[in-house]
Amino acid sequence: MSGKPINSEQVKVYMEARAKNTTQKKASARSGISERSGRRIDNGELQPAGRGKRYWRTRKDPFRNVWDNEIVPLLEKESELTPVTLFEQLQKDYPGEYPDSKLRTFQRKVRKWKALYGADREVMFRQHQVIGRMGISDFTKLKQFDIRISGVIFHHLLYHFRLAFSGWCSVKVVHGGESFSAFAQGLQDALQRLGGSPHEHRSDSLSAAFKNLKKEAEEDATSRYHELCKHYGMEASRNNRGKGHENGSIESPHGHLKKRIHQALLLRGSNDFETVAAYEEFLSKIVATINRNKKDKVEEERRYLQPLPLHRTVDYTEKVVRVSTSSTIRVNGVLYTVPSRLIGESLRVHIYDNRLDIYLGSTFTETLKRLFGRSDGRRVRQVNYCHVIASLERKPQAFRYSQLRDDLLPNATYKAVWDLVDRDQEARKACRTMVGILALAHKGDCEERLGEYLLTILSSGKPFPGLYELQQRFAPRQSVIPSVTTEQHSTEEYDQLLSMADYSREVH
Repeated sequence: MSGKPINSEQVKVYMEARAKNTTQKKASARSGISERSGRRIDNGELQPAGRGKRYWRTRKDPFRNVWDNEIVPLLEKESELTPVTLFEQLQKDYPGEYPDSKLRTFQRKVRKWKALYGADREVMFRQHQVIGRMGISDFTKLKQFDIRISGVIFHHLLYHFRLAFSGWCSVKVVHGGESFSAFAQGLQDALQRLGGSPHEHRSDSLSAAFKNLKKEAEEDATSRYHELCKHYGMEASRNNRGKGHENGSIESPHGHLKKRIHQALLLRGSNDFETVAAYEEFLSKIVATINRNKKDKVEEERRYLQPLPLHRTVDYTEKVVRVSTSSTIRVNGVLYTVPSRLIGESLRVHIYDNRLDIYLGSTFTETLKRLFGRSDGRRVRQVNYCHVIASLERKPQAFRYSQLRDDLLPNATYKAVWDLVDRDQEARKACRTMVGILALAHKGDCEERLGEYLLTILSSGKPFPGLYELQQRFAPRQSVIPSVTTEQHSTEEYDQLLSMADYSREVH
């Protein structure tokens, strides 16, 4: 140690000051030593003049009787045992001997043993990111806060794509769970926005998407993943199952992204959105801000990306179903109605994350919003009364005991109307009235306007209007063909016109 030695009195004054929670700076000034010397005293590196550094205990080890015989054998057998677990076991085996105040001492002792004799710990190898080389995908969930759509909690995931070098990212709302279709849609949307593809793509193992699949189905999904990457000229890779840190270039950005979303929601003052589209627009602005802040690196990396192919590749799964006599199909455990003209036909269904595209042969027929089965096993149905209303008009009495009756009513207003009509009218008339109202809503394309009018009637307590009155008010107006009177000219007038034409040719 160079410089003037520190005497015992200075150390004593310094230590007394520190014991009273005085700051290191003030304690050093009070004892007449430098702040650096104060730090060395706190660390045990500096002793008063004439004294060497102490390497022996001043107190007896409270665990000396159990450490070698009980604790060390347990640690050697199972090094993942935590200090708290071992300490609680000691308290059970030796009641009253090891108060909670000894826990910190025990934790330090276990930590030191593990550092000296324990198993090797996993090393994180920081990667050198090559420009244009790596794109990474993963799914993540907003766990710390809820998103609501029109007041109802919106259960969803976020698909997150990111370029490892520049940090350019893309986010897609996933309505169901992890699946290949959600992954393929999200990845291709991201590449289209980016305008190019990296040379390699890495994802997690997609184990959540595979966990309920048979081995053949899992192998098929894996093959499709490699085909998807091949279509965009990317080498496909996957990190090992349960090793999320191998996707480190996106795991940490997950946290930054979710923090930005949370902050933006706090600034917005609400987690509730009118529609999913409004929520997606909210997310797109956040992502645009992230990418704008990385503009220079993104533009640099774009020059090293591969050009995109001329068209997208398959980003859906396909299923062939037959339309039942009830005009329904079942897809992944969910019942859907389709137009009744398709009864008896076999349909090809392209299953996307948020929709079903229906084809008869190669001809597209329509799109249905996709629903997902419930975890409690309750049946899920998507029924559109417009698909079956023509048949229901011909036999309105089938409405009352139909298994789909409550689902045929499009919203709470129409359910309230049915409750009122069923209560106040004779059974057969009530069915005719309700079916007539649904038919009017369909033919007049006025479901919302008609519903608002009926809701006004219900809330005002006025007598419920008859079906004829509603038809007069909402039925589509018939086009009126005007009456046109024509007059047939005489043949003499045509002869006169022709003779004038002959005279004109002779003159010229």
